[in-house]
Amino acid sequence: MAYAPVGFGDYHWKVTGEDGRQWFATVSDLEHKEFCGQGAVAALQGLRQAMDTAVSLRGRGGLRFVVAPEVAIDGRSVVPLDARYALTVFPQVVGVPGEFAQKLTEDERDQVLDRLAELHSQEPPSTTPTTSLEPAGLGDIPTALAETDGAWPDGGPYSEPARKLLAEHADTVRARLADFETLVDRVRRRGAPLVVTHGEPHPGNLILGDDGYLVVDWDTVGLAVAERDLSLISTDPAVLARYTERTGRTPDRDALALYRLRWSLLDVAEFVEWFRGPHQRDEDTESAWKGFTETLGDLSGDATG
Repeated sequence: MAYAPVGFGDYHWKVTGEDGRQWFATVSDLEHKEFCGQGAVAALQGLRQAMDTAVSLRGRGGLRFVVAPEVAIDGRSVVPLDARYALTVFPQVVGVPGEFAQKLTEDERDQVLDRLAELHSQEPPSTTPTTSLEPAGLGDIPTALAETDGAWPDGGPYSEPARKLLAEHADTVRARLADFETLVDRVRRRGAPLVVTHGEPHPGNLILGDDGYLVVDWDTVGLAVAERDLSLISTDPAVLARYTERTGRTPDRDALALYRLRWSLLDVAEFVEWFRGPHQRDEDTESAWKGFTETLGDLSGDATG
């Protein structure tokens, strides 16, 4: 076994079995898997639903680009190690991994859109989780904004700088929250059909193999409008023409804007929770601070028409 310091959130190891087969083992901290469920018990159930969905998409659905976990001998896709941590084991795939901020060429983008068109056309497995336009985590932002006038509990070295930075951008964040509610109302009233979405099909979750792109990290899979995935490719429907050609559906501008804004606001919520809690100065928190400052800067340039 060799620890693999990749990704952001879970813990990974590369494993060679006695028979020489290569595996990729992931250990999830269920107390910090809120998008799968609130609390370790609910998060385990949600994570297992997501992984079962990936197994079904690859097996019964025939989507060979889905990197699904190997099920345990008792049929479970996720195995709890204790009350807090759970293990998922994947076959090691061969290819060139992408990076989160990587810019795709037009040809690469169209290849990803082909994958998404195929995914969104699938009959949803019965295990597919349902997502919400308004995630619970966003409710923590107004609370934090209301407490920027006084010192936050001294959770760590970034607590006070984070409070001051959020206070400086308070008007912007409140405006973007209002924009978000406007977009939610518009998208909800249109009632677009829900499809199986990956949730985070950015280049960091892509591996370029011999037969094209493979897609990893299916813990965010869920039923949603297609723009949940498409917004990470572009917010311009013209750029998404390949998807329209494959599916006959033209992406909705409001839904694209909603999910791009939703992503940024959830990042703010996560960073604020991080810096308000106990933490130390290390590589992870330095990366989080960089992300926090960049996200608040990006929100300052966003607006909803």
